[in-house]
Amino acid sequence: MKAAGLKRRVLLQGGSIALMLGVHQIARGATILAVRVWPAADYTRVTIESDARLNSQQLVVGSPPRLAVDIEGIDLNPELRELVGKIKPGDPYINGLRVGQNAPKVVRIVFDLKQAVVPQVFSLAPVAAYKHRLVLDLYPEQAIDPMEALIAERLRDAPRASSGGSAVAGVVPPPSAPAADPLGDLMAQQSMRPGPQTPPPAVAIAPGRPSAPPPPVVGTAPVRPVAPPPPVAPASRGPSSTATASRTDRIIIVALDPGHGGEDPGAIGPAGTREKDIVLQVAHRLRERINASSVNGSPMRAFLTRDADFFVPLGVRVQKARRVQADLFVSIHADAFTTPAARGASVFALSQSGASSSAARWLANKENDADRVGGVNVGNHEAQVQRALLDMSTTAQINDSLKLGGAMLGEIKGIGARLHKGSVEQAGFAVLKAPDIPSVLVETAFISNPEEEANLRRVDYQENLADALMRGIQRYFAQNPPLARSRQL
Repeated sequence: MKAAGLKRRVLLQGGSIALMLGVHQIARGATILAVRVWPAADYTRVTIESDARLNSQQLVVGSPPRLAVDIEGIDLNPELRELVGKIKPGDPYINGLRVGQNAPKVVRIVFDLKQAVVPQVFSLAPVAAYKHRLVLDLYPEQAIDPMEALIAERLRDAPRASSGGSAVAGVVPPPSAPAADPLGDLMAQQSMRPGPQTPPPAVAIAPGRPSAPPPPVVGTAPVRPVAPPPPVAPASRGPSSTATASRTDRIIIVALDPGHGGEDPGAIGPAGTREKDIVLQVAHRLRERINASSVNGSPMRAFLTRDADFFVPLGVRVQKARRVQADLFVSIHADAFTTPAARGASVFALSQSGASSSAARWLANKENDADRVGGVNVGNHEAQVQRALLDMSTTAQINDSLKLGGAMLGEIKGIGARLHKGSVEQAGFAVLKAPDIPSVLVETAFISNPEEEANLRRVDYQENLADALMRGIQRYFAQNPPLARSRQL
């Protein structure tokens, strides 16, 4: 009996110790590991990474515009203090911030804003190299229109175009006589409007004193609606268009999609080269060539789905291209594999009936995971928009994509680059599913191969690659001229 009683007391004591350890672990809370800020014209993202999931409450105050975020279960540490110095003067939305221990185990961050914002605050589970992440996305109250962004870019480029410049080798320069340009007409109309539009005054969501934000209110930030793309009148392409080639009386828009960005670095080479940086550089070089070219007398313009280092969800990339009614969509990437021996460039089109090879299927699955790594807030509305958008594809679009991919692959081979496969492959890439735009995904090389990684870092290789992609676009349009259509601006 005495032995049984002693055993019972030991078990009870052990249980008490375990319970106390558990309580201590809960009381310790999470530890902040890193903070990052990704400013962009589209939105600014702030990411707080921790070793456990963070709970937060937030409040928007309207005058002056501020956002207060209380993070529970943590203490102020050096990593959080670093957030103050990560705000740059050029950030479109954040003027500055303050961070402090507001209460035991509660840290408050107050963002002083340059304009009224619609914040999205959400958590991401561990994925890839990341632990738990608390994400704060600050969107403008008036969403940026991709066409307006294209107009602004054209206005910036106008002085350089008027001062002249050397033509790019292998690229057809614009004609000396001005061609009809609906985008230019729209710019002229914009210049006749009354003064520049300013954001509407911020409205306080809850009362508060001007000197400091009131206590935060529990709840999640509102989800920013994603406007569906406007109806698009598809341009006729294919065999019928080649027989009726005629001067297009409009601007030709090519959407360039540099893969990854922001929280998603893409593949990383043995020397530390990040895919997101290389593909953005190649996209900028290709944009220069497109903007200096024409198709049958009509000027061309390139539109970038991202022009800086920030994350864009796959569905939004497609939406942006459709909003500007792009004639082509070219997604630019740098491949990677588990061994450094893999090498060579590839071009992919969409498939409706399964991947053309196991390698193509593997790559498509990897690229389609970009949203998980980059961090997307999948609210009900966004999920519905993405499903509606990404479930659409047409046989005609795929056929035209194969023609575009074949033209590009031939030109890439022409610069002496090694090809991973000599024909266009197909798989279910989410970013290629615009139903009315011929779309291809170009894997420029294997960044996981040391030799090809070194090539991708070289300026002359990037220039040659951009030349090859430009010639591929020109070859495609030579065989498949876009017919005139009215842009719904």
